[in-house]
Amino acid sequence: MLKFVSKNALLLSIAAIGCVAVIAGVNQLTASRIAEQTQAEKLKVLREVLPADHQDDALLANCLEVSAVDAFGVTPTKLYRTFVNAQPVYVSETVAPDGYSGNISLLAAISADGTVLGVRTVAHKETPGLGDKIEVKRHPWILSFAGQQVESADDKRWAVKKDGGEFDQFTGATITPRAVVGAVKRAALYIKAHPDLATMATGCSAE
Repeated sequence: MLKFVSKNALLLSIAAIGCVAVIAGVNQLTASRIAEQTQAEKLKVLREVLPADHQDDALLANCLEVSAVDAFGVTPTKLYRTFVNAQPVYVSETVAPDGYSGNISLLAAISADGTVLGVRTVAHKETPGLGDKIEVKRHPWILSFAGQQVESADDKRWAVKKDGGEFDQFTGATITPRAVVGAVKRAALYIKAHPDLATMATGCSAE
C-alpha cells in the first residue's frame, strides 16, 4: 500500500511540475505580448501631439527624467525627446493640479523655443458636459494650443479670456481651462529655459 501511495504521489508531483512549467511558459509569452501592446499604445498616444507626418519609432527609448514639480506638477517627470525640422521637441507628461475636480493629466509636445506643437488630455475627473470639453473627442478646444509660443512668465496671452488672455473658457466652467492653460505654460517655460535638455543623457525608470 505504501509503495502504491508513493508511486501516485510521484506521478502527481510530476504532473504538477509539468502544469507549472506550462503555465509559466504561457505567462511569459503573454507578458511579452502585453508589454509590446502597451508600448505600442503609448507610442500611439505620444504621436498624437506631434505633427501628423512625424514618425519616430525611437521616441520611447529617447526618454529623459527631470525633477521639476513646479513646472510639471509631478516628479520625476518623463520627457520624450525627438527632433522636428532639426529642432529638439519634447513630449512632456504634465499634471495640472488645480482642476475643478482634482488633477488633470496631460501630454504636451513643446519645442526648445517654447512653441507648443500639440496637447492632449490623458486623464481627468472634471464635470461631464462642462469640464470634459478638454477631451479632444468632445470638443476641439485642446487643439487651440498648437502653434502657440510662450515668450516669458509674464506672457499675458497665456490665460483664458476672462483673465485677459487669448484662450477661450467654457460656459459655466472657467476653472478647468484655466488649469490646463497654466500647466501647459509652465511646462513650455521650463523647456524653453533648459536648452541643455537637448544633450542630456537618456534613461527613464521602468513603469
